[in-house]
Amino acid sequence: MMPRLHQHAWMDADIAAFRDAVRRYVDAEIAPHVADWRRQGCVPREVWRGFGAMGFLLPELPEAWGGAGAPLAYQMVVTDELARAEVSGTVAVHTIAAHYILDYGTPEQQARWLPRLASGELLAGIAMTEPGAGSDLKAVRTRARRDGDDYVVDGSKVFITNGHSANLLVLVVRTGGEGSKGVSLLVAETEGLPGFQARILEKIGMHASDTCELFFDSMRVPAANLLGGVEGQGFAQLMSQLPYERTLLAVGAAAAIDLAVALTLDHVKQRQAFGGTLWDLQTVRFTLAEVATQAHVVRSFVNDCIQRLEDGTLDDSAAFMAKWWTTEQQCQVTDRCLQLFGGYGYMAETPIARLFADARVQKIYGGANEIMKDLIARTL
Repeated sequence: MMPRLHQHAWMDADIAAFRDAVRRYVDAEIAPHVADWRRQGCVPREVWRGFGAMGFLLPELPEAWGGAGAPLAYQMVVTDELARAEVSGTVAVHTIAAHYILDYGTPEQQARWLPRLASGELLAGIAMTEPGAGSDLKAVRTRARRDGDDYVVDGSKVFITNGHSANLLVLVVRTGGEGSKGVSLLVAETEGLPGFQARILEKIGMHASDTCELFFDSMRVPAANLLGGVEGQGFAQLMSQLPYERTLLAVGAAAAIDLAVALTLDHVKQRQAFGGTLWDLQTVRFTLAEVATQAHVVRSFVNDCIQRLEDGTLDDSAAFMAKWWTTEQQCQVTDRCLQLFGGYGYMAETPIARLFADARVQKIYGGANEIMKDLIARTL
């Protein structure tokens, strides 16, 4: 079910054709394998080479760096279509990492990494959270100590998406003293890198996306990999990307809500009960009317955020609102939809059960929703 919505300027014929191409590729090359990837705990890195070869991985990058120079809305379409196939997290993190390099990397760093990120040769992750530092990134303890032409990294990270499958990580490290001014971003190519270890964590949902604990034991990274080449810029670099990152999360929430409503509508119209179908029961029809309304409002809000992102007018507060509110709606809608499946909804093999389990983390990662509300309140 796709809600009928008013049009935005970003919804032009070119992006409609791009969406169709992405959807056909996802349906043919990705969706049939998701069950296997969920069982093994990650999407194999090589899968994204084919995605990159089609121009779908980072279409918003300039042509000089392997992209198509497309508006950011094109990446939102990619996130939307992958979320519909239940595999959005990997590429969402990949594009966020690429934008750090695009916006803050030196010309040499951009030339070294961006074309390989666009092609899928490199798959990226971002290592922020630590056992003792979650939303409060000023408290990170992982340290990068300068030693000649290298940084020596010691510490650990936890809950890192793509921590196992990625071969390029943007690390949030402490290069100076306490507080935000001592934080830097260091880029590490991790394949075969001495001193680096990743342990896949077992989660209650998002099983096709690897989430890891990372360990750094005297891991040496070239000093030339300091993002932007100047220490102490990391916290500002992280904060400036927030509207884009939070909009990506809201897009995934809208896609999951649409899918949950569509699956449930199909189920209740077929499920026999009390001499008819579940759809014949007024309470069921009312529930579907309510969740369909939620889906419509979420999608309208998200599309408006995308338009404002394109126009350069999406402020931080609106992005924070989008992140917390759409993910709250995602959890509510998937819960109510699962209820209409009865016992089948509680079986892990059913799509609605996966959507329910996958939804829960949306209120946690990307900045916990409680943090989002506090940030919004500061602007009131």
